[in-house]
Amino acid sequence: MKSKSKKNLILYIVILLVALITMSILYGSVRHTTRDYSEIRSEGTLRIVTEYNQSGYFVLGDTIGGFQYELCQAISKISGLEVQIFLEMSLSESFMGLKKQEYDIIACNIPVTSEIKENYLFTDPVVFNKQVLIQRTTEANDSIPPVRNQLELARKTLYIPANSPALLRIQNLQHEIGDTIYIVEENRYSSEQLIIMVAKGDIDYAVCDLQIATIAKKQFPEIDIDTDISFTQLQSWAVRKESVILLDSLNRWFQEIHNNGAYNDIYKRYYNDQIRQ
Repeated sequence: MKSKSKKNLILYIVILLVALITMSILYGSVRHTTRDYSEIRSEGTLRIVTEYNQSGYFVLGDTIGGFQYELCQAISKISGLEVQIFLEMSLSESFMGLKKQEYDIIACNIPVTSEIKENYLFTDPVVFNKQVLIQRTTEANDSIPPVRNQLELARKTLYIPANSPALLRIQNLQHEIGDTIYIVEENRYSSEQLIIMVAKGDIDYAVCDLQIATIAKKQFPEIDIDTDISFTQLQSWAVRKESVILLDSLNRWFQEIHNNGAYNDIYKRYYNDQIRQ
């Protein structure tokens, strides 16, 4: 009797182990399935991450706005997919979430470089953009005129948000001018917050996208945004390397938004006549 019970216990343990191993294999295969357009269409939801600012997404009273947000809504209307917006101020964290399949798309103006293209796919250009120096006007800076020649940036301190695409450009600029430019990467502050700090005189220089600077200039006329740090760059949205069909769909949706005039309407609301596609 005891022998039979022992055999039954061993059989039960074996069956349990087989079941656990099978479940683990199935769970792993589901978890590691690449989420592309067919999975997104089946779920009916497009997960998009952007920044909380006037270029990305913002709330003002009862109004939700933002350049990227409005583009997302236009894409939702064309695609028939519900858009779920996530907010993340760190571009590196957005890329991490994309890799983990928490998001399907990073909807930010990301400069497309050869290094970053090795790991991600990028849409056709969403905007043409460039990096500009944020400083105070002569009137707001004790009659000191703004920097106009990049050579004048030698030994000066420039503030940028942590993981900003501007970092590589400033590092290259150091080599071009043959002198040191001190770079402070701020973990606590976004581009908009750094612009406010320049306007108030807390810091002297920051670097950010022209689009963000253009919006900020309307609110803070004491800042000067007329000194370029970079040439015009192609900036796009990013998807996973494996999301080839999603990328193709995104490009088709963007083309339709251009063709029906929705893109121009959205762009003008935020950037007027600044650099555009």
